[in-house]
Amino acid sequence: MKLSYTPFIIGLFIVYIIGWFIPVMDIDAAQYASMSRELLERHDFLHFFDVGQPYLDKPPMLFWCSALSMKIFGINHFAYRLPSFLFAILALWSTYKLALLFYEKRTAFFSALILASSQGFMLMNHDVRTDTILMGAVIFSIWQLAAWYKNNQFIHLMFACIGIAIGMMTKGPIALLVPAFAFGTHFILQRNFRVFFKWQYIPALLIIVTLLIPMSIGLYEQFDQHPETVVNGEQYVSGLKFFFWTQSFGRITGASTWNNGATIFFLLQNMLWSFLPWIIFFIIGIWSKSKHIIQQRFRIHPNEEAITWGGFLLTYLSLGLSKYQLPHYIFVAFPFAAIITATSLNSIIKNADTKRWIKRLYHTHIGLFAILLLVLTILIIWPFNEIHSLMKVLVVIAVTGVIFFLIKSRQQVNSIMYVALIFSIVVNFFLNASFYPALLKYQAGSNAGSWMKAHQIDPHRTFTFQYIMWRSLHFYAQGNVNAKDSVGAIQKGDYILTQKEKIHLLQEAGLHYEILHEGSDYPVSKISLPFLNPRTRDAVLNHFFLIKII
Repeated sequence: MKLSYTPFIIGLFIVYIIGWFIPVMDIDAAQYASMSRELLERHDFLHFFDVGQPYLDKPPMLFWCSALSMKIFGINHFAYRLPSFLFAILALWSTYKLALLFYEKRTAFFSALILASSQGFMLMNHDVRTDTILMGAVIFSIWQLAAWYKNNQFIHLMFACIGIAIGMMTKGPIALLVPAFAFGTHFILQRNFRVFFKWQYIPALLIIVTLLIPMSIGLYEQFDQHPETVVNGEQYVSGLKFFFWTQSFGRITGASTWNNGATIFFLLQNMLWSFLPWIIFFIIGIWSKSKHIIQQRFRIHPNEEAITWGGFLLTYLSLGLSKYQLPHYIFVAFPFAAIITATSLNSIIKNADTKRWIKRLYHTHIGLFAILLLVLTILIIWPFNEIHSLMKVLVVIAVTGVIFFLIKSRQQVNSIMYVALIFSIVVNFFLNASFYPALLKYQAGSNAGSWMKAHQIDPHRTFTFQYIMWRSLHFYAQGNVNAKDSVGAIQKGDYILTQKEKIHLLQEAGLHYEILHEGSDYPVSKISLPFLNPRTRDAVLNHFFLIKII
């Protein structure tokens, strides 16, 4: 069984590797990469700064891991991504091992494969934020807790506590809440209430608290001891209160000022793309599991598990109640979704009564995948001349071959799985190898920063002039680039980054300059049709110049 999926595993791994060579994308990923570099340069691992300003938002684990990786492999996007990729592997292994505690090997194997090929998982391995480490730490802790509940070996509980602590130092209390949601639901539905009163929880809590001490000391020293520090425009901000309450629960209670008007359906809407190509099977699985539990009057048998069901639903609801949400917030629950999807697929394969659905599922997926593959073809052929002609030919050949396979393959669940995996690999291969590199040629920060590094331009002698530059500049220039917004502050010998529209201010001030480098600027995380259309692109582009005052 596993042997037949070996080519897909190799294909997925190749796609991940290609993603390592994509420049880090603004906004979040480039900011975290820049902060990791800054942390390494400061040699202060308890206090955090973003372009020289005190930083209070995400906990430090991502910055610690990436700074350590940069210490070993140098300051580059591979070193930034490597720790998160290792946690992604941990997430896959932990998902497999958790499923194996309750299901047969095929279901466990499918769970890991489904997670590995989901679109969100693909994306988070090159657009690295905190979610990859969070996912790996949390599902590892849940696997270890499940193993502890089964065999009562304290070593599993200790590892679970380490996983929870790492998760909390990555993205806050959500790393403790997700296991609580998962196992709380499981034991309540089992009517196993005695498990809530184990004495081992006391040393477990002490392990977690002990591991959080270094981070807590840093928060206290940087913010609580310095109430005059301005954070997001405010003073008298407690770092400890922000971490343990405001950043997570404050978004529900209103204590946090972050609000983008997201509704309870926001994360589900985004799962329609981020859990491709498995979203339909997941919806079937979560519906079937919910229906089964309701029919049993919210009670499960001793040999059943509700860890994944409760873990996903309660995590979703807790995140969905937040007044500020982003699509990647639900990624922490993807291992649960993968196991639910795998059990759904396994049930369809085994149950003769569900065979009538296979034909419908088959045709639905053929239609969906064919449309998305045609969209991929358009994205590779149409918008960017920077994409090599060979890649454009290859995408036509690949998409034609996949669609032909779709039409000719048998109407079986295994065929649908093969098609889904091929779809995931083909789509992400061309996105990683062609589309993203072409798109990021319009990211001014990474382009200007890379050029500065290649030509040994000192970032400390470089300044932006009335121009907001993204964090990728500081990362790729390997130093913080400060601002000079007054013409009078500019001196001979300065290197200036500015917009084309601001050049006349330098000319009017009588400054003489030499243009060293120029390029296009577009917020690549906000792709629009006018930008994709080569005929209208120039109208939405900004242009930057790197000049030297002489």
